Amino acid sequence: MYKEMDKEYVLNTYSKNYINFKQGKNATLFDDKGIDYIDFTAGIGVTSVGHGNVRLANAIADQANNLIHTSNLFLIEHQAKLAKKISELYGQPVGTFFANSGAEANEGAIKLARKYGQKHYDGKRYKVITLAHSFHGRTITTVKATGQESFHKPDFSPYPDGFSYEPNIEAIYNAIDDETVAIMIELVQGEGGVQPFAKEEVQKLANFLKSKDILLIVDEVQTGIYRSGEFLATNLYDIKPDIITLAKGLAGGVPIGAVVTPHKNILEVGDHGSTFGGNFLSTRAGVEVLNILESYKNSGELDEAFIYFEEKLKVFASKYPKIVQSVVGLGLMRGFKCFDSVDLAKIIELAFNNGVLVLKSGRNTLRFLPPLTITKNEINEGFERLKNAFDKIS
Repeated sequence: MYKEMDKEYVLNTYSKNYINFKQGKNATLFDDKGIDYIDFTAGIGVTSVGHGNVRLANAIADQANNLIHTSNLFLIEHQAKLAKKISELYGQPVGTFFANSGAEANEGAIKLARKYGQKHYDGKRYKVITLAHSFHGRTITTVKATGQESFHKPDFSPYPDGFSYEPNIEAIYNAIDDETVAIMIELVQGEGGVQPFAKEEVQKLANFLKSKDILLIVDEVQTGIYRSGEFLATNLYDIKPDIITLAKGLAGGVPIGAVVTPHKNILEVGDHGSTFGGNFLSTRAGVEVLNILESYKNSGELDEAFIYFEEKLKVFASKYPKIVQSVVGLGLMRGFKCFDSVDLAKIIELAFNNGVLVLKSGRNTLRFLPPLTITKNEINEGFERLKNAFDKIS
C-alpha cells in the first residue's frame, strides 16, 4: 500500500528500496515484518547515537511537550548552549550559525567567505577552489562547489560562477590567483572514495593559506561529531580552519546544519538567516547528542569500538583478496576499495538480502558509516551477514 502511495505522491528523485522500517535499536533496524537488519550506514552518517536512543528520545519528547519552535527573533536557550558546547569541544572560541542541513551550512560558509572578500578586499576576492571528487551539497551553489562533473547537469544551468576544482591538494597552490577568497575541502572525501588526506599535506596547505589571508573552509558535514575519533577531524589534523561546516550526526537524526567560525564579526544583522535553523527541537537534540558522545569518548568506549571495527574490516578484507583491494578511511568512516571489475551494486543488494545495510562511495568503494554507539555483537553479526553476501560474489 505505502509503496504505491509513495510512487503516486512523492517526487521520484531517489533510487529507492521500498522496505518499510518500523523500529530501531542502536545499530539494528526492524521492518514491518519484524525482520532485523544490521545498519552499517546510520542513515548516511546521521544516527550517530544509534536508533531509538532513550536519552535522545526523552530529550526530544520533553522539548516537544514544551516548545518546538518560536523563531530566531527571540532567544533560544538550547541554541546558545549548543553553540557554547561546540566551541568548548573544538577548543577554540568560535561563533556558530545554525541551519537545517549540510548543503545549507556550506551555502552559509560560501556567503561568509565572500563577505570576507567584500569587507577586506573591496569585493576583488570571491573565487572558491574545491577538489575533484568532492561533494558539498545539492543546492545550485553547492552543486557548483562540488568537484564532480556528473553533478553539473545542464538541466539546472546556469550555475553561479567563481568556482573551480583541482585534482589534488598540491595543485591548489598554482590555481590560486588574486581573486581567490577561499579553499574548501573535506579531510576525508565521503562521496569520493573515503580516502583521508595526509595530515602533513593538509597542515602545509593551512599554513600557506594563512600566510596569504585566504580562508580555509573545512566541510565536516560527514567527518564531524566524533566520526573520525575526535570531535572534529580538524582536531585530528591539528589545524584551525577559518570556517567549519557541520550537519549529519550533530542532532542524531533531527535536521540541523552549522557554520562554525572564529570570524564572528564578518556577518552582520540581515546578512543571513533561517526560519527553522537552530530552533528549540533541533538544538535540544544537538546538546543531548554531544553530551552522550562526549561521555562515550571520555569513557574509552568510542575508541574501543573504532579499534574493534577496524580489526574486523582488515580480517574480513584479507579473506577476499579478489574483491577488496584495500581498507580505507578512518574512525567509523571506513570503506573497502574494491577492484574495478567488482559490481558494488550487486554486493549492496546481496548484503541487504542477508540483513546488513552498506553504502557505495565514488566509483569502487563499499562504504561503512555505522552508528558510533554500535556494539561488538552488532559488529560481529553485521560482518557475518556480509560474509554470506561476499561468498556469493566470490
